[in-house]
Amino acid sequence: MGYRWHLDCKGKLSTSPSLTSCIPSIYLSFAIAVVNRSVDLQKGFPFISNCGSYAPQSCIFSQVLNTGAALAIWICIVRYHQLRDWGVKTWQNQLILWSGLLCALGTSIVGNFQEKNQKPTHLVGAFLAFILGNLYFWLQFFLSWWTKGLPQPGPRWIRLLRLSFCSLSTILIVASILPRALNWAKVPFLRVIILYSQRMRSASAACEWAVAMLLFVLFGFFAVDFSSLHGCTLHLEPQLDSSLPQTPTGSSNTPMSQML
Repeated sequence: MGYRWHLDCKGKLSTSPSLTSCIPSIYLSFAIAVVNRSVDLQKGFPFISNCGSYAPQSCIFSQVLNTGAALAIWICIVRYHQLRDWGVKTWQNQLILWSGLLCALGTSIVGNFQEKNQKPTHLVGAFLAFILGNLYFWLQFFLSWWTKGLPQPGPRWIRLLRLSFCSLSTILIVASILPRALNWAKVPFLRVIILYSQRMRSASAACEWAVAMLLFVLFGFFAVDFSSLHGCTLHLEPQLDSSLPQTPTGSSNTPMSQML
């Protein structure tokens, strides 16, 4: 006999799984970076990574993103079990789960590997956090749109708001990341129009900040979906091994005199 972990979610939830509480802490890192002149606003609006590259704000930046990643993992797991209980197909549910977990992993990588110290690793983390984070919410939206009979907690405008935020997030990601790729490609004609040129660098940075805030808010919207939950219990559940001979349930209650 073996054991497996089982998450049991029931009842009515009074607490919100929102990650929006991380937003003020990120702006705190920005404020400290401005005060100690790690970033110079006269040279343009900084990217998020620039604000978390130097101490002491880098310590706050790492702590906030690691905490946010841990909360995101918990939300993704609870959501996975909720969708499973709603009858969502296993492969669809696992695809959604892994995109969310990789987003959380990328968030932690961004916080722990500052751009000035380990730029390639930092960029990999940013890709996972932004691209797969956006994909995670698109998969959630398409699932709720195409699956008939799937519960739709909350008012109908929440669904439209999610669609708007996902669409806006996608547009801003393209506006922020694609121009950098074009700049690295050193295409002379495209350099004239790309957003990441020195003149428009601040606009690209603002897009990055906006995407981060949108992803935090989209995670916060799960408070609506979890409003029917009271709490979740993680416990070990016995699992029988089919390869081993099974002992009858009543054998343990057989008197010793009958066994002799």
